[in-house]
Amino acid sequence: MSVHVRFAPSPTGSLHLGSALTALLNRLFASKRGGTMLLRIDDTDAERTVSGAESAILADLGWLGIGWDEGPVRQSARIERHVEAANAAEHTTIREGALYLSAPGVRPFVIVRGDGRPTYHWATVVDDLDFGITHVIRGGDHRANEDLHAAGFRALGAEPPEFIHHAVVLGADGKLSKREGDASVADLRAAGYPPQAVVNMLGLVASSGPGEVLDMDELVARFDPERIARGDVRLDPARLRSLSAMHLARLGSAELVEAVLPFCGPGTPAAAVAAMAPALRGAHTLVEAAELVACVLDTPSERATLPELADLRRELPEHLDEMQARAFVDELRRRGIPLRSARLALTGRTTGPELWAVLAALPRDEAVRRAA
Repeated sequence: MSVHVRFAPSPTGSLHLGSALTALLNRLFASKRGGTMLLRIDDTDAERTVSGAESAILADLGWLGIGWDEGPVRQSARIERHVEAANAAEHTTIREGALYLSAPGVRPFVIVRGDGRPTYHWATVVDDLDFGITHVIRGGDHRANEDLHAAGFRALGAEPPEFIHHAVVLGADGKLSKREGDASVADLRAAGYPPQAVVNMLGLVASSGPGEVLDMDELVARFDPERIARGDVRLDPARLRSLSAMHLARLGSAELVEAVLPFCGPGTPAAAVAAMAPALRGAHTLVEAAELVACVLDTPSERATLPELADLRRELPEHLDEMQARAFVDELRRRGIPLRSARLALTGRTTGPELWAVLAALPRDEAVRRAA
């Protein structure tokens, strides 16, 4: 039997991490089994549909690199088919102006409202049946719907697909991630995390297995449906930052410049960013990388001089690699020169990118000029 799965977000807002995990798991499952994935927009509830949400979801999936093979199909375009199927289903009764399914073993539930609109439960069953979905992979918060949906399939004379419920993504306060302001894919993109790191983190959460820093192909190769995470999980921000730094370090110079430039100030020269590439690979996010660029390109309007730093820097090469810059920071510590003062002298700031990265990004003469 050919595997056919679907990702079916509702256009009610930006793609949160729980939904992104569902999308990735469906993609990994289909790719591992040589199957296909349908993208379906579950927009039967017009009152909850948010303008622009569908476009945002498609953009988020594209940014993450989670592709689909069919669709997008919109449920709202299939309402006549949903009603037709309801009229042909077994175990239906009309109560209070609405059509109910009263199947054995489950509580009666509405499948077509009094105004003729199909409910989410019914539209989902009909679409999964019509499109030949073999496996329904979704978050554990949908587990309560399994019996209702299975009854819907049987009422239409069909066996239900296999239901697989994965871990629910919780935020720090224990709530579903979709209810947290900083838990959307758009938020992580704006914070400067590269998509490879976000997918990597979600892939590690999706199922256990070997490896740590993995791209999409590697995630597919290690994916095992038997190891899909269950229960509740919390995403570790520190782990994401670490993965982000490692993926940024993997980028070629041209890729890194292309990724960093949108986070830099208007008019920032690409050539200047390219010259700083070795130091930028020490950043945890693209925002941090852009801050480093700003530290180098924007001469501090006010700064504290530090002649000791200037004297030491004169003795070293024009450009420092990471190892040399880190050793220079160690030398500053050994000589009792406060690192906070060094940062202030070089950047005019008390916070920012790691000091070694600033030293690696600043040419010798400019570093001496700022510190002297």
